Amino acid sequence: DKLVQERDVAEGFIREMAKRVAGDKALDLDGMKQAVRNAIEIYQNEIAGRPVETNLDDIVNRALARAKEQVDRGQSNLARATLRRAAEHMRREEEERRERYVVSVTALYHRERDIALASYDGDPAAGSIVALAETIHGTNTAKIVELLSSEAHALEETGDRRGSNVHLVAAIALRRKLLNLAVSDDERGAAHMSLGVALGRLGERESETTRLKEAVQAFRAALEELMREQAPLNWATTQMNLGNALSRLGERESGTSTLEQAVAAYRAALEERTRERAPLDWAMTQSNLGAALNTLGERESGTARLEEAVAAYHAALEEWTRERAPFDWATTQNNLGAALNTLGERESGTDTLERAVAAYRAALEERTRERAPLDWAMTQSNLGAALYALGGRESGTARLEEAVAAYRAALEENTRERVPLDWAMTQTNLGAALNTLGERESGTARLNEAVTAYRAALEERTRERVPLRWAATQMNLGNALQRLGERESGTARLEEAVAAYHAALEERTRERVPLDWAGTQNNLGAALYTLGGRESGTARLEEAVTAYRAALEEWTRERVPLDWAATHNNLGNALQRLGERESGTARLEEAVAAQRAALEELTRERVPLDWAATLGNQGVVMMLIADRTNDDALAGSAMAQITTACVALRSAGHTRGAAIFQRQLLKAQAIRDRLKDK
Repeated sequence: DKLVQERDVAEGFIREMAKRVAGDKALDLDGMKQAVRNAIEIYQNEIAGRPVETNLDDIVNRALARAKEQVDRGQSNLARATLRRAAEHMRREEEERRERYVVSVTALYHRERDIALASYDGDPAAGSIVALAETIHGTNTAKIVELLSSEAHALEETGDRRGSNVHLVAAIALRRKLLNLAVSDDERGAAHMSLGVALGRLGERESETTRLKEAVQAFRAALEELMREQAPLNWATTQMNLGNALSRLGERESGTSTLEQAVAAYRAALEERTRERAPLDWAMTQSNLGAALNTLGERESGTARLEEAVAAYHAALEEWTRERAPFDWATTQNNLGAALNTLGERESGTDTLERAVAAYRAALEERTRERAPLDWAMTQSNLGAALYALGGRESGTARLEEAVAAYRAALEENTRERVPLDWAMTQTNLGAALNTLGERESGTARLNEAVTAYRAALEERTRERVPLRWAATQMNLGNALQRLGERESGTARLEEAVAAYHAALEERTRERVPLDWAGTQNNLGAALYTLGGRESGTARLEEAVTAYRAALEEWTRERVPLDWAATHNNLGNALQRLGERESGTARLEEAVAAQRAALEELTRERVPLDWAATLGNQGVVMMLIADRTNDDALAGSAMAQITTACVALRSAGHTRGAAIFQRQLLKAQAIRDRLKDK
């Protein structure tokens, strides 16, 4: 009571405090007195004597007042509970306020991001996300990295799903920011890899190669940070991603150096991605290796790379079984078909092409129209290509009819509205199959269909969009028009063919694509030759000779011996016709020289039918010269050549060609008889 009166301390507090001090057995009398003095000092200075803060929330002031009342009544436990409840309430309020703040700020920055994306401006979109992360998390780098990684992943997914490049641009900017925030070797390695993946995705869509080159740099930087010994599978994944970027880059570059590097990267990945350790990843890498080898093989002479590609695809199929991974199995079957098709085109016979057809048909068992319409269409188109190649080697038209059916099936999903350039490519391939069918059939229906298909393709394969493909289709159109012109009277179709070839040459220049330029010059010569045969005078035939000689400037014997020989044969035919219309023998002698050059490569062992035809044609020209020069010995040699050609063609079952030379033999005999009479 004395303490209450002298020190102005609440009685309830004094009694509760004194009871607890007295209960502490560790205190002696002096200790008890000191404990009481300390307690009273705290009460007076902190509980009763501290002035009320004016900037505190009402809930705080109420809790403080309530707690003092409870202390004064000797209810310190209740006082503490009161303060704890108030603090918890304040904490919840603060968390809710913070949550509202984060939601509000996020909404603002996300809207800023979306406006930038809608404006097709990826870098500012990424800047909005960085500002959001720093606003919310301040200097907490770990939290900033977590948010930026999540946003980058979302942007990449949207970019893939929607085919949106601007989302990938924004993702790349975030990946670069994350790389700057990386500290450890592992973090930098992972950041480089993620950046490389994003760059590669965008690079595949762009015509320029800058992004793909940056992706290659990023993956190589990742490999400098990732230790193979510490994380072998991560190292292998990076090698595979490097291979993917190099492969895409190599597809767009001339030469084979970059593709060789891609093959090396895939093979490095397979050193750790073994079949035993990661069978499905091993299969994926084998499949990617096959794709790079296939592209290499298409650019190189010989078949070694293509055979390696086939082996890689077969390896992938050992783990990517139809039961385990049906879509991957089907994709690999499709790619295997492509490698076998290219290989089969370089080999004699049809066995490899038959295997290509079988692979494509296997792929279609899983790549159904209902399940994957565009993949189904792609494989139908590929199947058409293999059947077309087979049809070119077989007599009859059955395979070519199947090729036409496959291309038309592909067009049911590869519509102009959905995939205009794929639609155009399929129209072009359909035109080629129809053109070959038309060459084997009488009439002009198929050839007219081919012309229609090529002209449809040119509606999307414009010169502005894809100049070299436009030129290739113009040349194919010229081929079909030329065949039509040969079967129709008049010259209208042939004039159209010449116009198509000239159009093709506007983009197929000698500087840009020398071999394609030469091929187009050769075909132009053929159309002009046929035109010249129907017109009086020699102007068209002179143009044909000029075109053939232009072709020979690039179609050299060293580079393309059989094409060189075929063009010499064509040149000989044009010179022969010119010589027939002119006096003298100069043109005819040039024709004989051209045919002699052709026979240096068109040997009986290599191409017996072409050899026989060229030998016979040369004999006909020699007979003309003999007639004009009264040279009986030359006439005898000419008759011997024509006879040899006639017998060879008849033995090979080429009755039409044999009949042509049989008629020439009758003319030759008449000339020889006249020479003998003289």
